[in-house]
Amino acid sequence: MARAHALHILVNTREEAEKLKQQLANGKKFGELARKHSLCPSGKKGGDLGEFGRGQMVSEFDKVVFGKPTLEVHGPIKTKFGWHLIKTLSRS
Repeated sequence: MARAHALHILVNTREEAEKLKQQLANGKKFGELARKHSLCPSGKKGGDLGEFGRGQMVSEFDKVVFGKPTLEVHGPIKTKFGWHLIKTLSRS
């Protein structure tokens, strides 16, 4: 089964996600922004979701993690939980 290791930041609005993505583009660290802004419990770990298999996350999230280039920030991505910025660290 395909596996991936990803980080994410979860916020309530697309605008918030866009602002954070701009800060990342300007050199801010993903982990710092996740700790400060993410609504997900993983925020305490810098947004680190650890390793997981295909199908363990909601489909919109899965599509990005398993279908887009690694080591780039993707989003904002809308799921039932809110708006995500996603960075896939590795895939196997």
